[in-house]
Amino acid sequence: VVVDSKGILADSRRDLNVYKQSLVKYNKRDVEGGINEAMFDADAVVGVSGPKKITTKQVATMRGNPIVFALANPVPEIFPDEARKAGARIIATGRSDYPNQINNSLVFPGVFRGALDHHVRVITDTMKVKAAEALSAVVKKPTYKKFIPGPFDRGVVRAVSNAIR
Repeated sequence: VVVDSKGILADSRRDLNVYKQSLVKYNKRDVEGGINEAMFDADAVVGVSGPKKITTKQVATMRGNPIVFALANPVPEIFPDEARKAGARIIATGRSDYPNQINNSLVFPGVFRGALDHHVRVITDTMKVKAAEALSAVVKKPTYKKFIPGPFDRGVVRAVSNAIR
């Protein structure tokens, strides 16, 4: 379910530009309304909006063991400790002072190193996917508390640079 600042992207909305209209097809739950309706009984939420846009009450309405990626930076949609108290099991943020930071700092050094080492002029979607897969393999025994490596963890730059070929 894709949501913008005015609510769920749905066929009934008449204010959607062509780009947002193309995202309506991803609303597989055929739900309309706002973020409350979008999050109700959802397995996961990926926030890329702004500070404090998600509440503990909304997280509490999600299915058991919800996944919350609150990626707004510097203030996430919901802070990790609040999400955990509301029942979230897997939590990531865009901030460097919390574990499981999802940030471009994880890949940029490796992408540049790989492009330089392998004389790559164009970074393709395939390379990006391979870099993500390589990055995910850096944490050998993922736990709920650590499933994404930190940007300074050993092997991060090498894993990403090897994927850029």
